[in-house]
Amino acid sequence: MNSRQLAQKWQFPRYKTFEKEVRESASNWLKKKGFYINPRRPYCLSSLSDWKNNIILHEVADYIDDYKKQCEGNRKPFPLHKYIHHGLSSQAMAFNLIGPLVTRNDLDPLLSLLNDEDNFSLQVTTASFEYEDRSIFKEDAGQPTSIDVVLNNEDGQPVIFIESKFVEKEFGGCSVFAGGDCNGRNPLHNKSGCFLHFIGRKYWDLIEKYGFDVALKNEKQCIFVAHYQFFREVLFSIEKDGVFVLLSDERSPVFHCSVNGSDNGLMPFLMEFVPEQYKNRILSISIQKLVGEIKKSLKHQDWICEFEAKYGLQQKS
Repeated sequence: MNSRQLAQKWQFPRYKTFEKEVRESASNWLKKKGFYINPRRPYCLSSLSDWKNNIILHEVADYIDDYKKQCEGNRKPFPLHKYIHHGLSSQAMAFNLIGPLVTRNDLDPLLSLLNDEDNFSLQVTTASFEYEDRSIFKEDAGQPTSIDVVLNNEDGQPVIFIESKFVEKEFGGCSVFAGGDCNGRNPLHNKSGCFLHFIGRKYWDLIEKYGFDVALKNEKQCIFVAHYQFFREVLFSIEKDGVFVLLSDERSPVFHCSVNGSDNGLMPFLMEFVPEQYKNRILSISIQKLVGEIKKSLKHQDWICEFEAKYGLQQKS
């Protein structure tokens, strides 16, 4: 067989197939709603100011808007993503899927799924979006590490840190390398070559504190070059004595997909660098499974089918 024929035999899903499917679903949903859309990208609203039209429930859009204004009033800007008006925005997807559980104080479907994944009881009472703590890595300037969703215990302390991904093709990489100010060499051999370490960031200090350096020390390239966000958020969660959770779409091959007992994607690969004692504090769950738990609860029938339509899940959940 030639390469084109062999390509059809590849056992894992292809990203382009997934992207095409969800773009069509988003376009159809926006068109059905009659919203102004970008003529060149019909799966995207025409303006950032229209972001509320990307949120299924008005109560969730109002909650986010009120919380944003409250944060700004306290001189702590709420980071709405630059592309939240994009029909495939992962931030908007998290607002649409987890937002109703927050506004209606019903986290049970999410907790049920998390407990099933790791067989332990996670005691939480409240949730919030876009959590940050500059002190963890000494991020005293610029955009700090921000977690999409956090679940808090009865004392108000965050214990579960959720990162949502949808059509992203990677965890975020290091902007210093992307900007041409780093050669990408592993700084565990010589930290003086890392600009971020030089200006006081504590990323590599925590890498060593929690033993990640054991698996990383033999790497020639800095693991942050392509996977900066994963390690920051995992270390952030561990330092907070919490659990890191990735929420992603099982149709995408990027983060976690399983076919015929074979695991593929970034999560299985990056978990190889995580010390054994912390692996049970890192979970990967799918949008599809969470949708299933929400439907099973029979408490969210007024919006969950709309979510399925918007994200092309009618036959997938």
